Amino acid sequence: MDGVQLLFKLKKLVELRRDDVVNGMIAGVDNFDKYQYMLGQIRTYHYILQEISNLLKNKEPNEDGNVIKINPEDHSSQD
Repeated sequence: MDGVQLLFKLKKLVELRRDDVVNGMIAGVDNFDKYQYMLGQIRTYHYILQEISNLLKNKEPNEDGNVIKINPEDHSSQD
């Protein structure tokens, strides 16, 4: 497993954990301190997901689960 595949798996795990915390908040929170703690967790997961997305910029998984690099077309003129 290369680093890019690892990042995709990590991203999926962080998304699942974030969703668990969000669902816990929707179900109800006992007190304000617990609410603040859970909100901090969600913000942290969001930050981690953003950093992973930045690392994976210009890369997408194909149908086989392999990652391909997407290069933007070079529109500069050659003289």
